[in-house]
Amino acid sequence: MTALSFEVFPPKSIDAGFRLWDTVQALTPLEPRFFSVTYGAGGSTQDLTHEAAQTLRRSSGLPVAAHLTCVGATREKVLNTAAKFADAGITDIVALRGDPVDGTEFQQVEGGFANSIELIEALAATDRFTIRVGAYPESHADAADTAQNIAWLKAKIDAGASEAITQFFFEAETFLRFRDACVKAGITAPIVPGILPVGNWASIQKFASQCGADVPVTLAQGFDNAARDGNSDLFALAHCTELCDELRGEGVDALHFYTLNRPDLTREACRALGLVPAAAMRNVA
Repeated sequence: MTALSFEVFPPKSIDAGFRLWDTVQALTPLEPRFFSVTYGAGGSTQDLTHEAAQTLRRSSGLPVAAHLTCVGATREKVLNTAAKFADAGITDIVALRGDPVDGTEFQQVEGGFANSIELIEALAATDRFTIRVGAYPESHADAADTAQNIAWLKAKIDAGASEAITQFFFEAETFLRFRDACVKAGITAPIVPGILPVGNWASIQKFASQCGADVPVTLAQGFDNAARDGNSDLFALAHCTELCDELRGEGVDALHFYTLNRPDLTREACRALGLVPAAAMRNVA
């Protein structure tokens, strides 16, 4: 059975709060390994992240992985936040350098962490956390080339991380090439592909541009044609299912879905892939 995990983001309004809990309720029957809760740019949702993660952990009993970044905070403040997570029973951390809220380049604050490796080393030294990190199949914007990107990932694993979750991508070959290169570089930790179901093609194209994810011409044409014919949801489901199926056929045994707090497409893709436990299928029959 393919292991699943789901990313959600903390709500900023009452309506958004309802969407978050609806998302969790919709996806919990799929028996995920964990839910991850994002951390806004520049730490802009730090308090909301802590509250959402703690509430989710307390109310559902499910494993929760809280994002933690280095942006705009001293080492002491970041580690105090981590300690609060641990005290609340949240011992899974997704450790990231993070990006400033205004989109500018990362700047180390006085007394702060210089990068994600320093953060990972500090978290590992507490011996309280399972640490996951980000990975970038199409290279991080700050990496000079793919080789440097992979070397940095290896350094994060060596610093104490036990697993990596990738940025989203649109073609299975993108991930498979990256995975092979990581193995060649001596990375033995699991690398889990991050899957972004395309609920709104226009928004996802902008998101992809910001993240440096390549949009294949044929995929763009497919979504344009589907929108013209009124079949956007069907095409999105077919693309997500085909992508995941191809990855699984190449030995991928875990998938991490970026849900954007909209669970329907993720749930339908998992159902199409046969990843819904029997008990959950009986409940929706």
